[in-house]
Amino acid sequence: MPAVTVENPLTLPRVAAPTGAQARKVLTVVTYLIDGTFVHQDSNGGGGTITNGDTQWMTAGSGLLHIEAPPESLVASGGLFHGLQLWVNLPAKDKMKDPRYQDIRGGSVKLLTSPDGGALLRVIAGELDGHEGPGITHTPITMVHATLRPGSEVTLPWRADFNGLAYVLAGRGTVGTERRPVHAGQTAVFGDGGSVTVRADEKQDGNTPDLEVVLLGGRPIREPMAHYGPFVMNTRDELLQAFEDFQAGRLGRVPAVHGMGEGRPL
Repeated sequence: MPAVTVENPLTLPRVAAPTGAQARKVLTVVTYLIDGTFVHQDSNGGGGTITNGDTQWMTAGSGLLHIEAPPESLVASGGLFHGLQLWVNLPAKDKMKDPRYQDIRGGSVKLLTSPDGGALLRVIAGELDGHEGPGITHTPITMVHATLRPGSEVTLPWRADFNGLAYVLAGRGTVGTERRPVHAGQTAVFGDGGSVTVRADEKQDGNTPDLEVVLLGGRPIREPMAHYGPFVMNTRDELLQAFEDFQAGRLGRVPAVHGMGEGRPL
């Protein structure tokens, strides 16, 4: 992927962790936890606790309510919490499917190394060079956490029909064959092509020994999108219906009530 665009970090105000139930409809919410603990409970009966290296893959589909937050003990002790959350759109044909919850334990991801041993790759979802990650997706998606030692470089095959981006969790390095510089908090968007290249600088920050990057890609849906708050639909009318369903209590309750949604954890 020869053309690379580097985007600067988005700075947001510090906010408190949510304490009440949140509505979701249609999209898939992916929470990847690097350090800390996160507790999830939803109106479909799904839920669990994820910790270091785990991923929570929740498809809201036809709609649900959920509560997710660090445990009170972690908040009270001022413990560390480091992770990222992705919102993944669904094609129109899948938007009203039943909600689904999947815990992906860190020990279940596919681990790969570069030929020289300088890069460790954790394939969380999708396929990379013939190796499948455990995440179950509605559309073709690849999600990989790459750790590169100082001075290491890795070029990975990437589906030509996928878009691609790299989000830098920690460290400094370059991306693309032209070696565009990136650092923690930046996102690099790759252009068309059949591979992605990431390289770690020889010298890293004192508190960051390696370059940590999350690589993401998927086949573009290319459908109209109407988005507001926690709802992602195709049209404004569908968006209004989603709010009506929420306000009428059709998305259930947390904790789940028998008859309103049975848990179907994978």
